[in-house]
Amino acid sequence: MNPAMWISKTGVQAQDQKLQAIANNLANANTVGFKRDRVVFEDLFYSVEQQPGAQRADNNTLTPSGVQLGNGVHMVGTQKVFSQGVLQTTSRELDISVMGNGFLSVRQPDGTTAYTRAGQLQVDQNGILVNASGLPLIPQITVPANATALSIGEDGTVSAKIADNVTPQQLGQLTLTSFINPTGLLALGENLFAETPSSGTPTEGTPGTAQWGKIKQGTLEGSNVQVVEEMVDMIAAQRTYEMNTKVLSAADNMLQYLSQAAR
Repeated sequence: MNPAMWISKTGVQAQDQKLQAIANNLANANTVGFKRDRVVFEDLFYSVEQQPGAQRADNNTLTPSGVQLGNGVHMVGTQKVFSQGVLQTTSRELDISVMGNGFLSVRQPDGTTAYTRAGQLQVDQNGILVNASGLPLIPQITVPANATALSIGEDGTVSAKIADNVTPQQLGQLTLTSFINPTGLLALGENLFAETPSSGTPTEGTPGTAQWGKIKQGTLEGSNVQVVEEMVDMIAAQRTYEMNTKVLSAADNMLQYLSQAAR
């Protein structure tokens, strides 16, 4: 088989994977707290027919560049881009956004901890603050049934007026968690991430201090997907896919010419 056909096949496969990532980004352009994916490619091994600097047999000179033929491309990984999304003002007291690098922590049904940037909080039937999927926040905060005027400060302090008391009562303290390598987190879906050996161990702290961001009540962090940018990438991927299929056709035609000449 013509090696160009195999190389073009890797190019077609790579662009198909890139298009899948672009499609997912565009599908989540309006998902609260979503972080876009970026596909990372690298070239495959090279067939070295002559080493650079090798001595030529015909005139005893050194080859300046040698003969190195590439064998295509492959996807080496995907990266979550954790740039800040645009804040959307909702004026809802249970909507919060994280301004900075931190994550909110939630407890999953199996008892493990997951991390999220989506701050669409709600109160469940027991008065516990939960995320949009009903997972309780860590640390757990319970809102009394007679609480009014719930307030969440930039430092994560949750307070509310209880009954006829004029002075707000503190209900608890939200914390944020940071990672030395957030791109190493495992995306679980449902706006959740899980710790991995690549992400490093989670570090919990008070919002507004050190490396943790601060909390903004009455707002939500929108997706960091730039639709125009994704559309440009989609067109580029489509054109590259098309060029690789044309190389496949050209290589096939060359093999046909060769077989006809050999008859």
